[in-house]
Amino acid sequence: MAPASLDRSSLPHGEKFDRLTDRFRQLGKVVVAYSGGIDSSLLAKVGTLAIGDGCIAVIARSETLADEEYDAAEVVARDHEFNLKTIEYSELEIDHYAENPTNRCYFCKHELYSRLTDLARELGVAAVAEGSNADDVNDWRPGLKAVAELQVVSPLREADLHKQEIRELAQALGLPNWDKPSNPCLSSRVAYGLAIDREKLRQIAEGERFLRERGFRQVRVRHHDQIARIEVGPDEMDRLLEPSLRRAVSARLRELGFRFVTVDLMGYRTGSLNKGITPPKPNP
Repeated sequence: MAPASLDRSSLPHGEKFDRLTDRFRQLGKVVVAYSGGIDSSLLAKVGTLAIGDGCIAVIARSETLADEEYDAAEVVARDHEFNLKTIEYSELEIDHYAENPTNRCYFCKHELYSRLTDLARELGVAAVAEGSNADDVNDWRPGLKAVAELQVVSPLREADLHKQEIRELAQALGLPNWDKPSNPCLSSRVAYGLAIDREKLRQIAEGERFLRERGFRQVRVRHHDQIARIEVGPDEMDRLLEPSLRRAVSARLRELGFRFVTVDLMGYRTGSLNKGITPPKPNP
């Protein structure tokens, strides 16, 4: 696909959009870490508009990515003509990953960006880009250490794009997932210190699928060993607690192997397992 012309007069956040497209043109060719989430989708979309097939979107398929998430990412890539490639490997085989320390994401991202850097080298591409945004610097994001170590570029952060701005730009550019709730890897549901294995990932994926099939939009099944802690959007809480649905959810999660099924009365909030973690202070 060749770079596309675009009437940017109707786009929100035009100055930041220009910064983003200029960055892609400066890079010329780039491998983009693509997951199907809204941040990486916008990154791949703008990169494709700016430099056509010179923007290579690469999705990593592993046991921590639910099948429906991979399928949805493929549909977006196809419909928006991304130059898509897939790599496959087991995240559970990464050193220290399955032990699930609080900096698990560092080991995950270091492996991913190392593989993407190798792929970029094979393709004759100088840069690898990832989709962190301007809001991510305020949360526990150990993966950003790997970004810095491997000199991966972060065009959304460089353009100072925040999450809401990203959603608005994505909507204006026709991305169907512009309002998709955030949905990081399945391992993010497992309480730190509790070893991650395929069975836990299966329990989480099947439990969340059961809830989504019943119309819940923002869902987490947090894994605390024998305990499932369900989070749904606060506006969905009353429906979850309806007696017949509550019994069905409890029965299904017990079928999946949980001994106790609980509902978090605070509802869904991003990074709830990160509460209590104190990020290391930067070097002076």
